[in-house]
Amino acid sequence: MSAASFARLPAPPYYAVIFSSRRGADDQGYEQTAARMVELAAEQPGFLGAESARGADGFGITVSYWASEAAIAAWRAQAEHRVAQESGWARWYEHYEIRVARVERAHGKAG
Repeated sequence: MSAASFARLPAPPYYAVIFSSRRGADDQGYEQTAARMVELAAEQPGFLGAESARGADGFGITVSYWASEAAIAAWRAQAEHRVAQESGWARWYEHYEIRVARVERAHGKAG
């Protein structure tokens, strides 16, 4: 993963939505929908960035960062996102977990 893969975030506090999933065998349309969701999320008020990784075994984690819980709720209710969620539940994911956390501190090393 290159440094360009890291989300550029403001100083905390902010919120992280952690979406862990295992994809099933049917992945038709998944990549296009996932790319569209990142584009659409970036247009939403309060969106701060996202980071994502997926292993060859189908297990993946996407963390999206948000300015507030209200921004997260608005994203969750966004119409096109709702359709993508329903497709995920019905077709793409064998298992998923969503966790929401408030980020209080953050530090790292660039380079």
